[in-house]
Amino acid sequence: MRALSQRRFEILAALVALLILPQAVLCQTAAHANNQLSVKSGPILKAFLRAQYHEQLEAQGGSAPYTWKLEHGDLPRGFSLDRSGILSGVPTAVGDFPFVVTVSDSASPAHQRNQELTLRVLAPLAVQWGNQAAIHGQRIEGSVKVSNQTGQDFDLTFVVLAVDNNGRATAIGYQRFNLKHETIDFEIPFGENLPPGGYQVNVDVVAEIAATNTIYRARLVPPGKLQMVQGP
Repeated sequence: MRALSQRRFEILAALVALLILPQAVLCQTAAHANNQLSVKSGPILKAFLRAQYHEQLEAQGGSAPYTWKLEHGDLPRGFSLDRSGILSGVPTAVGDFPFVVTVSDSASPAHQRNQELTLRVLAPLAVQWGNQAAIHGQRIEGSVKVSNQTGQDFDLTFVVLAVDNNGRATAIGYQRFNLKHETIDFEIPFGENLPPGGYQVNVDVVAEIAATNTIYRARLVPPGKLQMVQGP
């Protein structure tokens, strides 16, 4: 009887071990996964045209400190990535610049991880035609789309001038207002009746950020002069 009880105890202990072992293996696997070296930064890094950029790339897991290098890709001219993971420079052209970095930890042997990132260079103030300036009857009309791609509000001034052959300028559009941060393609119409003659249209947009004493400017000029003719 005692031998039978002992046998039952051994069987029960074996069953408990079978239940506990997978849980322990799962916990160890999860802990290992959580400690794996990975890149926290990205995948899209945002920079602004002609503004100083300085970004510390970040990794997690593995054994700090980390060492970084540019594996391959096309950073904007004048940009660099140092061994500590600082990406810096002043972009001179807008666009997407994909590149791949390699981060290594301090384990022996070191663990490495490659990561594809993209540096997206934006114009802080973007201005484009909604409807390019054109003659409609005795009026010059059009519209402009403005975008604030920064994280701060703009004090925006919008001016459209029609300059005749004698150099006389007539305002055919004017607005000043607060353009909220990350506002994209806000359309501003303009238009005015004008006497016959040739006109060069100039659109000027100025955005100010008082807190940082920053000013952005943009201009649009349609090709050639617009020729207003005498109506019937």
